[in-house]
Amino acid sequence: MELLKQKVKNEGIVLAKGVLKVDSFLNHQMDPFLMREIGREFKSLFAGDKITKVLTIESSGIAPGIMTALELEVPLIFARKQKSLTLTEDIYVEKVYSFTKRETNEITVSKKFIEPGERVLIVDDFLANGEAAFGLARIVEQAGATVAGIGIVIEKSFQPGRELLLKAGYRVESLVRIASLEDEKMAFVGEE
Repeated sequence: MELLKQKVKNEGIVLAKGVLKVDSFLNHQMDPFLMREIGREFKSLFAGDKITKVLTIESSGIAPGIMTALELEVPLIFARKQKSLTLTEDIYVEKVYSFTKRETNEITVSKKFIEPGERVLIVDDFLANGEAAFGLARIVEQAGATVAGIGIVIEKSFQPGRELLLKAGYRVESLVRIASLEDEKMAFVGEE
């Protein structure tokens, strides 16, 4: 997706080996026009897959997730990282390690929001090691639903997430694939 690639090139900041800061348009301040285009792109990639729900993790996955759900005309569910007084029973719980935050979170989704037989599209902002995607996929599968695909805004292709997800049989569609963040420079897949 060329618009997103240009945003990453122009506004992304390489902080350290493997860490890309995109808080000016994706995960702190958000560019709503870019989010709309991300939703449209995921719709075009998954249009024939009979998606019934979009699933993401709070908080950075919510904006691309909601725009994708809007375009697909289906509900968005976001897995909560924070404990909630109203979400304590009849829930799916999975542990997910965050590469960027270097911490493990328990994510939860109410059982009433994913039904057996549904076709769920997982959307997330980044793919590194695949931990978030695998955690969300386990929740979908516990519900007796199907992971129709995994849509990623920015993939760090130099980390093993994509390979692990593909090996597990999941379809992965990434809008931007970064080949390297070495020496404080970005290289995209196909441009190394």
